Parts: sequence; C-alpha cells; structure tokens
Amino acid sequence: MTAAQPRFDAAGLVTAVAQDADSGEVLMVAHMNREAWEATLRSGRATFYSRSRQRLWEKGETSGNAMAVREVLLDCDADSVLLRVIPAGPACHTGARSCFAVTVMGGRTDL
Repeated sequence: MTAAQPRFDAAGLVTAVAQDADSGEVLMVAHMNREAWEATLRSGRATFYSRSRQRLWEKGETSGNAMAVREVLLDCDADSVLLRVIPAGPACHTGARSCFAVTVMGGRTDL
C-alpha cells in the first residue's frame, strides 16, 4: 500500500499549515517541496522549503523553536498539508506565538 502523498503544484510546492496539536491555534503557513515532505515524515520535525532562500529549513534550526509533528493530514484535494505540532516556542520570526497576530476583522456576533 502506498502512503498518501500531497499534490505538489507546478513549482513543486504544497502549502503547509502548522497548527498547535493541543490548543488548535493556527501557528504559521509555509511551503513544502517533496524533500521537505519526506524529511518531515522521516524525522518527525516540521521541515519546510524556503522560497526566498531556495533551500530546506527545519523549523527552529536557528531559533531553537522547533516543532515536533504529532500528526500529518492532507486536505480532500491533497493540495494542502496540515501539520499538528507541539511547538517548542514561538512560531513567528517576530517572537509572537503565532504568525496570525494581526486582527483585520473580528468580534462579530451577528453570524
């Protein structure tokens, strides 16, 4: 039996969302190429592909804020990946727990 694989786009990438496995908070979004996907599955540590640096990077390799991967899920079209992780520190390079710290709209109660 072949393990499920993401559908990489024309650039060889797939969007990866890192979510705190305990709280459910979305921590960050990055990209994975096939090599990052395989490294993550092999090591159990979140590994991504940096489009700006054109190389793999393991989350926390310089900051120490690694992400241990508890679960890997594919969406229904296999064109995005959800990593349920245990973060060792802040996810954002700014030092914030999550990269999603700026509220644009919120607090609606009429929905």
